[in-house]
Amino acid sequence: MAEANAPVLTLYNTATRRKEPFQPIDPGNVRMYVCGPTVYDYAHIGNARPVVVFDVLYRLLRHLYGEGRVTYARNITDVDDKIIDRARRDGVGIDTLTKTTAKQFQENMAALGCLPPTLEPRATDHIGGMIAMIEALIANGHAYEAQGHVLFDVPSWPAYGRLANRTLDEMIEGARVEVAPYKKDPMDFVLWKPAKEGEPGWESPWGRGRPGWHIECSAMSKAHLGDCFDIHGGGVDLVFPHHQNEVAQSVCAHGGCDHLPDGRQDFAQVWMHNGFLQVEGQKMSKSLGNFLIVNELLKEWAGPVLRLNMLMTHYRQPLDWTERRCLEARRRLAGWLGPHGSRGVPEKGGVSADVIAALADDLNTSEAFMAVDALAERARSATDPGNAANDLAATLVWLGLADAQEDFAVSRADSDDLRKEIMANLAGVNRSEIEETVNHRLALIAEKNWAEADRIRDELAAQGIQLKDAKDPETGARVTTWEVKR
Repeated sequence: MAEANAPVLTLYNTATRRKEPFQPIDPGNVRMYVCGPTVYDYAHIGNARPVVVFDVLYRLLRHLYGEGRVTYARNITDVDDKIIDRARRDGVGIDTLTKTTAKQFQENMAALGCLPPTLEPRATDHIGGMIAMIEALIANGHAYEAQGHVLFDVPSWPAYGRLANRTLDEMIEGARVEVAPYKKDPMDFVLWKPAKEGEPGWESPWGRGRPGWHIECSAMSKAHLGDCFDIHGGGVDLVFPHHQNEVAQSVCAHGGCDHLPDGRQDFAQVWMHNGFLQVEGQKMSKSLGNFLIVNELLKEWAGPVLRLNMLMTHYRQPLDWTERRCLEARRRLAGWLGPHGSRGVPEKGGVSADVIAALADDLNTSEAFMAVDALAERARSATDPGNAANDLAATLVWLGLADAQEDFAVSRADSDDLRKEIMANLAGVNRSEIEETVNHRLALIAEKNWAEADRIRDELAAQGIQLKDAKDPETGARVTTWEVKR
């Protein structure tokens, strides 16, 4: 059951194209499945966005229904052409590659503040379930064998394309369908294919082979969440063909849900998809040199900064990843954590009801962070008895933006240094050049060239950069600090 006085959770359902009140099939076991990584290399930020988004939803569901009443499954695809090619190139076993890469993925996502899912099924552990589902599809007249392949017969299911909301011509164009002589229809897709020499394979009624991509998630979600469950999520790029094919397979194999409105045939009540991601206004690609790997970004930015940067844009909107936005996320986080933080979650602290209410409106993170801003302002107030500071700490930990085991007070010196960096960036000035100019001015003062030193000070002031001269309390040497004044 949802907790007393909890806000009504509404979610945008891709399948119906509207926001709807969420009503779990079983409030004692709210079930969610999210498509996970294909483990052959480090995750990029596009891989990370759905993990972060659905981590927020997972936290919210646990808050509303109870931590022990939510089952979150996120799969690992550990058999795929890219995996086979990478293992062959690196001269390592496929099992070694996938286990190593999966561990790297889990560590990177944990650094982004993501909780581990309840279940993390691997495709290769569910081959038997995939074969059984394919056999059911053949028996039901929705799949056929051809030249060692088994294919789903798309025309056999008239509802195909409803999730994607596409016409047949649009689907053919969008799918870039493979032309193959053994297909009855261009849209038919592979459920099982022969394994080539040197590739991993499993014995099946159709010979030694391996599964197609789409059947994996249908079999794994059925194994762990049942024929019908609450929420299925992933990136918007998966709506078609992957998620549309999942719906076709699951419904035609076992019937799926039997209570959905408008006669919709499906195996998940709610479909949720996060928007595309680009970098500095361009599509992310290796050829453009803007292919951002999470593991590398974590060497430059703290995990909570990267997490906040992803969440400052609503999950359904396209996200433009920029250096400036990372700096803004870092500034905002420092303002929240600032000298008012404390170690761990205070016993008297509670998660902000305003934050929960905002997130209950289809994960409205913008409103949620405005509520955090207000809470941080109250925590800074001299009239506040300390409750707001405790609630702020608890809320930031709950949001995955602070570690419950670490001191999340940022020193005032660090905060001032951060502010300097942010303000310089916002003003469009080069920090290293300013530092060089300040050091040059100090050298001029040491030479008693007061006129030139004053000229530099005035020139910087005209740019909005204010210098402050002082003495080091230990050495007595002159030191100069600066900040951007807007």
